[in-house]
Amino acid sequence: MVLKIFKYFIQFIIVLSLFITFKIIGLQNASFVGSCLAKIFGPLLRSKKIIEKNLKICFKKIDQKEIKKISLGMWDNIGRTFSEYVFLKNFQKNHNNLIKLYGAEYLDEIKNSNKPVVFVSGHFSNFELLGTKLNRYGIRFCAIYRPLNNIFLNPIMEYLRLKYVCPIMIKKGRSNIRELLNNIKNGYSVIIIADQRTSEGKKIEFFNYPALTTTIPAQISLKYNYKVVPLYIERLSDSNFEVTIYKPIEFKKSGNHEKDTYYLTLEINKQIEKMILKKPEQWLWSHNRWK
Repeated sequence: MVLKIFKYFIQFIIVLSLFITFKIIGLQNASFVGSCLAKIFGPLLRSKKIIEKNLKICFKKIDQKEIKKISLGMWDNIGRTFSEYVFLKNFQKNHNNLIKLYGAEYLDEIKNSNKPVVFVSGHFSNFELLGTKLNRYGIRFCAIYRPLNNIFLNPIMEYLRLKYVCPIMIKKGRSNIRELLNNIKNGYSVIIIADQRTSEGKKIEFFNYPALTTTIPAQISLKYNYKVVPLYIERLSDSNFEVTIYKPIEFKKSGNHEKDTYYLTLEINKQIEKMILKKPEQWLWSHNRWK
């Protein structure tokens, strides 16, 4: 336990030092430096085997050259995203220039009808900016998030997210379901990053392989008649992005709750698969999705 705390503290000092450096050199330079650091050190991490395994699951005939290309692109994106945390204020203030929006008509429909929805997405490019864009557009929503394991870094991340991404953040877990339900009853939409393995989920096909998947988006949709709206964010160049709001998923209830939960979650997985295939290098392949 003492060693783990010491390890977290060292990580905290390194990250804090980098954040200070990034702030001094500015957004564009920080993005470049973050990319370089991630491409150098990322491939040295133990997650290299997980990345290769995941890529071979999704792309049956992929060769080593393509694996290396996608992996390097992923580390490039991770490095840039890491550097951008200290500039979330910039993205919030200058969101119209730095974050382009497509599918605004669906957001207008949500606002004008005053009917909340469940937004679903994955760990694409800088996924934090999805909340920034929705917030600045005037959408009332809450977000479910997983706290960092590092007890020193987590307060910093929570502060940045609450201030610049989403004012209502709900920790993942059964103990916080009541808080989530209270926000739903008060008419708030919900955004859920639904692409990672969760021990509380169900095994549902993802790229034709069973993967533990959260069913929370489907459960909320079915119980409260919320439409499910897929979101996607793509890094266009350096620190410029494009957010796409997709048409709500069309789903007809059968009356069998368990069956409906399964098939609606399966449809959400299919939507996320399509997003991954658009720009594979901008998805987080290092997560052990099919463990």
